[in-house]
Parts: sequence; structure tokens; C-alpha cells
Amino acid sequence: MNAHSGWPRPGTNNDVRQSIGIEGMTCASCVRRVELAIGKVPGVKAAFVNLATESADVTFDGVADQAAIIAAISSAGYHVPTEAAEVEIEGMTCASCVRRVEQALAAVPGVLKASVNLATERATIEAISGAVAPSAIEAAIRQAGYEPRRAAASVGGSEARQEAKDKELRLLKRDVSVAAILTLPIFLLEMGSHAIPAFHHWLLMNIGQRPLFLAFFVLATIVQFGPGMRFYRKGIPALLRLAPEMNSLVILGSTAAWGYSVVATFAPSVLPAGTANVYYEASAVIITLILLGRFLEAKAKGRTSEAIKRLIGLQAKTARVQHNGEFLDVLLEEVRVGDVLQVRPGDKVPVDGEVLGGSSYVDESMISGEPVPVIKSEGSQVVGGTINKTGSFTYRATKVGADTLLAQIIRMVEAAQGSKLPIQAMVDKVTAWFVPTVMAAAALTFLTWLFFGPQPALAFALVNAVAVLIIACPCAMGLATPTSIMVGTGRAAELGILFRNGEALQTLKGIDVVVLDKTGTLTAGRPELTDLVVAEGFDRDRVLSLVASVEVHSEHPVAAAIVATAKANGLPLHAIEGFDAVPGFGVKARSGGHEIAIGADRYMAQLGIEVESFSEQATEFGRKARTPLYAAIDGRLAAMIAVSDPVKPTTPQAIRALHALGLKIAMITGDNRRTAEAIAAELGIDEVVAEVLPDGKVDAVKRLRDGGRVVSFVGDGINDAPALAEADVGLAIGTGTDVAIESADVVLMSGDLLGVANAIALSKATIRNIRQNLFWAFAYNASLIPVAAGALYTFGGTLLSPMLAAGAMALSSVFVLANALRLKRFQAPLGATTPTAAAKTAAA
Repeated sequence: MNAHSGWPRPGTNNDVRQSIGIEGMTCASCVRRVELAIGKVPGVKAAFVNLATESADVTFDGVADQAAIIAAISSAGYHVPTEAAEVEIEGMTCASCVRRVEQALAAVPGVLKASVNLATERATIEAISGAVAPSAIEAAIRQAGYEPRRAAASVGGSEARQEAKDKELRLLKRDVSVAAILTLPIFLLEMGSHAIPAFHHWLLMNIGQRPLFLAFFVLATIVQFGPGMRFYRKGIPALLRLAPEMNSLVILGSTAAWGYSVVATFAPSVLPAGTANVYYEASAVIITLILLGRFLEAKAKGRTSEAIKRLIGLQAKTARVQHNGEFLDVLLEEVRVGDVLQVRPGDKVPVDGEVLGGSSYVDESMISGEPVPVIKSEGSQVVGGTINKTGSFTYRATKVGADTLLAQIIRMVEAAQGSKLPIQAMVDKVTAWFVPTVMAAAALTFLTWLFFGPQPALAFALVNAVAVLIIACPCAMGLATPTSIMVGTGRAAELGILFRNGEALQTLKGIDVVVLDKTGTLTAGRPELTDLVVAEGFDRDRVLSLVASVEVHSEHPVAAAIVATAKANGLPLHAIEGFDAVPGFGVKARSGGHEIAIGADRYMAQLGIEVESFSEQATEFGRKARTPLYAAIDGRLAAMIAVSDPVKPTTPQAIRALHALGLKIAMITGDNRRTAEAIAAELGIDEVVAEVLPDGKVDAVKRLRDGGRVVSFVGDGINDAPALAEADVGLAIGTGTDVAIESADVVLMSGDLLGVANAIALSKATIRNIRQNLFWAFAYNASLIPVAAGALYTFGGTLLSPMLAAGAMALSSVFVLANALRLKRFQAPLGATTPTAAAKTAAA
């Protein structure tokens, strides 16, 4: 985000001005239309649109309603450009922190939406392009009581972020150790004297009560204002802003116990008779246990991001780059697009590129999941992070830094881990009022025990109010969803399944229909020419030579099969002119004075060429799942060509697995109906939508959604991109095109259809894990707050001490994290999917 001269600024009489960029205006009438649309928005006093700067300067009476302005501009037929940014945030500890930061960011003029993730400690912000300065975002975060840090934009930045987390973990370990060493003597002496009367008598006779209290005071004070100072730094400013959070609850509880004990030690006369008790052990143990909980949380959070760390570890550190005719080792960051690099046996490929010379086998299992190394020779594409095996080759760098496939994978995983699921909305609503309610409950508990409790009433009131404050910290609520997302998406990445957003993770579990593209998804995507039947009066080799001469200029897989057959037969390829491709129909061109057309029967019909003479062969080919194409020369039907795209070996198993999950399977294809139905019958597919042109796949997906069914679409080609975007969840075969991958919600890097069933199973497991976490977090607070308040006192005199409350609170967060980490052990139900390199690294 960049600063903008139109940054919202207060004017006179509480007016607020907002400058908004607008795209799509071309003339004065556009300007007038936009001004009228903006002027109708409630609260707008004036609107001036500038065609030259493509912006609108809007004056509001009071608070600017940006969403209404953008909606008005869109309804007028124009577009407001937006941009996204990420910022890391230090100091958040619970769900109420998340809520507070989101509200602070949303209040920044120009910000349209803000989402904060406690587990990743990141905020994702969507804002009007150019309308928000980074300094304004950072100021809002600081105003809320937290510390912003520019989000890492590269793999190196991710490593820097990890170093910062490691440093925080070391500081927490130090604080826990110091607090535990100082707390242990207080706890043993105080609790020991309560448990063993003889020990209590010995302490009083040999040391005396006042020296003990003074020793406790010294040790507890060091704990309170040494290791415990981190709670004061965050909690007190939050209290002063009237926006209490977890740290506030901790300092209120522990300081109340410590402060009461100080009065009982140095001024016992000011307290009612019989109430001059000390609770130094409670204050010290509260600090120690909550620090221990924070330390265990930090360790567990580190384990949730192990998938990212392993992906980063796949990247090479150096590269051999050609300089002045010789190859020199340089740091990876110094490699530029166009550099010539050398890869020796056993090296990691540094960056993406195209092979110039030499050949070798490369292990690409980190990308494809396939364990068999792939041959690379001149013209082959190589991917950074893959491992060279036996030979040596040179290649030209085509993508470096953040543009490499590995960097894109890391960004996909990080984006999914940082996203917020719809289920999180419920948590946000609860935490909006949770902490203030807890403080009110603690105050009510104190007053109830003070006025209605047994003697010493003040002591009872203090202990129970402190217990309520401590046990009700909503840490577990804030961690319940994001930690499961982090571990689930990380485990998915290890299995070659990349969730590009968190919402897909939740939606996928409720899928009713899986729609599959045929070519490249169900099949290998490498058709083979099986038959060439020529019409009377035509020579087979001559027809194949002319057809191949035209098809060599087509990118369609069928064309490649025809060309390969012609070359295998040693037939010459002729020069052509006037090449024209009609998507979904066929191609035509001129060669050697002849007009040649190749395509489906619908293309021949469009050209006015009858194909009835080949009807019997077409029916036979259809029964064998072979796609018939026709070739015409100079307006006469010359031949029928049959091609077959073999079904992938794992496809039948994948179809059976999807049926076992209770899903309906549909297939969309441009093939003729006979061929499509033959394949469907062979594989057990429930519905077939055949003879669909590329632009008809979206309509097909819409029809399959009838009746409220939730539909996923699985595809790999450029023509699948609209359907991938239209489906409730789009899954792209990772061996397909970049356009398809960018349009999808989930990417199956292995190119294996088995990944669909595995992705659905992982989605179900992750959402189930989230629900378990949320149940625990809510049930824990709902059940133990009344216990801490003393609800069980009338049933046997049971009270929950502040020390146990602190332990239970810390245990709650650790339980949620430990439950989320169980997803790391998720096993793909279909073991045929080969683990990626990241998974192998984990196993090692």
C-alpha cells in the first residue's frame, strides 16, 4: 500500500474527505454518471470526479461509508481497484486481542476488510488501492496496544520471521525457568505447612511467621515484576483503554493476590480480624503456570508451521552461474532471470528454468509426488528445489525469487494458513463481549462472597474473584480454529494438496457432486492415434502427411498424437498457410495447393461436408471409447481418424473412493456422446455432459448445481479456468496450466485424481478437529467459571484455588494445540498417492 494524496482527512464541521480511484471511465458522461451515483449515497455532501486522474474526491458528513460508495460506483458500471497487504503483529495472546486489532484496522479510512489470525500472528488487509499508507495501518495497531512488523515478502523473510519467533521462545523459556525457581520454595513451604501440621509447627518454631512472610514477599515480588512484567506491559495499557484482554485478566488476578498479601504482611491491622492471610503462593504460581502455558503454546505453534519450514528447506542456498565463460558459486539471491546455470549430479536445481544443454534425470517428487525421476534434456523445463540425479546440464533461469514455483507453493500454504474460515465468525461474535463479561462475573463473585459468604468473607471473596479472572482467559477460543487450519493445510501440502484459501477447506467437506473434466484429469492427456480410415480415392500416407502438416501448428493433445504418428512413419511435413483454429470444432489451413480441414463431426457439418459414409466405424469407435475426427481435403471427406486418450491407472480407484464417500460423479467433455458414455460406463461415472464447447462448461456446472447441490470441479486446462472459478470448490490438477491453477481453490500437485478423495478426507478431518477444539474451549469456560465463582461450595465446601485455575487455563490452550497437532498424523485414505519431498523430510 502506498500513501495517497487523497488520504482521508477531517475538514471543517466534522466533514471527512476520501479520494477513491476509479477504473473504466472514458468520457465526460462517465464522470457525470459516477458523480450522480456517489451523490445518492446517504451521508455524501459532495462528490467531484476527475477523468484525468481517474479518481473521485468525496466529502462525507461524519463517518465515511466506503462500502456504500464502492457499491454505488460498481452499480454505475465502473470499478474501484483494491489491493491486499499483510502485516505481522506482536503481542496478541487471545481471541479478544484478535477482535480488537480487527476493529482498529477496519476503522482506518480506506480499509475495506481486515482479518487477523492468532496462530500465524498476521493481519490480512484489503483496502482501496493507494488510499492507505502503511504508517496508518501501523499506527492503528499500536493504538490498539500491539506492535506491527512488516510482513515477510520472500522466503528469506520467512526465515527472519522464524528467527524472531525462536528468540521469543528463548525469552519465554528464560522467564519460565526464573519464575519456577523462585516460586518453588514459596509453594513447597506454604502448601507443605497446610498439608503437614508438624511441618507447619516446625516452621513457626524455628523460623517464625514474619520472616517467612518477608521471604515470600521478596520471592513473589521478583516473580511478579520480573518474569511477570510482560503481562503488565500489555495488560495495563489495555485496561487504560477500557479494552481488557487476557493480560489484563492475569494482572488483575495475580496483582490482587499479591497486593492483598503485601497488606497482610506490612499492615495487617487495616484488614478485618481473621483475614490477614497471605496468598503469595497464588500470585507466584499464577504467573509461573501461565508463563509455562505460553511457553508450551509457543512450542506447539512452532510445530504447526513445520510444513512451511520444510518447504523453505527444499530451496537451494547457492547456484553455479556462468560469468565470463566459467561457472562460479553465488548466493541464490544473486541469480537473475536470463542467467545460465550449471547443475551437477546430486545438486538441487536452484531456480525454475529451461534446459540449454546436457541431460539428466531429476527427482520432481516434491512437485508431482511421483517417485520416478524425470528425464531432462534440451528444451525441458526444470523447477527450483527439485533434485538432480545422475547427469549434468546447463539451463537458463526463467523465474527467480518470489516467482519460482516453490515460492508460489509456500505463498499458497501461508495464505491458506492465515485465512479465516466461516466457522470462525461464531467465535468472533462470542469473544466480542467475553472478556468484559468475565470481569463483570469476577466483580459479582467478589461482592456476593463479601456480603453473603462465611467468615473470613473478604478472603473468600478475593480468592474466588481471582480464580474467575484467571480461569476465564479466552486463549483456547482464539487458537481453536487457526491452529487446526495451520496443521491441516501443512499436512495437505506434504501430501501434494495445496489449499489456496481456508474457505475451500471448510466447503470441500460438504461437497455433493464431483465434476471431472475428461482430458488430462480422468485420462493421461496424451492421446494416441489408433485408426486412420481413408475414403475411396485417397492415399493413406498422403492424407496423414497433409493432416500432420496442419496439426503441427495446433497445441491440442490430439494434434500431437497425429504428428507423432506421421513422424514415426517417416512421412514429410509440408509448409502451410492461412492456419485457423476454431475452438471446440477443429482447424484448417492450405498446403501444397490443397484446402485441408480437420475436426469433429460438428465442424464437418458447419463446413457442409457429409460424414454418413463413416457412421458404422464411428459407432464402433465410440463403443471402444475412441474419439472419431474427420479430415477433409478440398471440400471432400478424405478420412476418419480415431484417437484414444488412455485412462490414468489410478482413475478407477479414485472413482470408487469418491463413491465410497457418498458422492455423485459427473464428467464434462467436448467428446461426442458415444465416446463419453463408453468411458463413463467403464469407470462407473453417474452423469455425463458431452459435446460441451469450452465456454459451455460454466453452464454445465450451474446445471449440476440445481437442487442446492454443492459442486466441485476438477480440471487442468486453460478452458477449465472459468468452470473452476464457477464451482463451489475448484480443484486444479497441478500438472496442468498456470491459468487453471490460478483459478482453482485447491491444487493437486501430483496430477493424480486420487488427491481429490484425499483432499475431501483431509477437509472432513480438519473441520472435525476444529469442532472438537471449539467444543472444548467453550465447554471449558462455560463449566469452570461457575466452579471458580464458588458454585460448588454448598456441595461439600469445594472451591477452586487461583493456582488450580491458572493451571487449568494453561492446560486448556495446550489441549487445543495438542489436539490440532494430531492432524500431523493424518494418513491419506488412498495410499497410492506418493508423499511429496516435504513429507519425506518430515519422516526423516
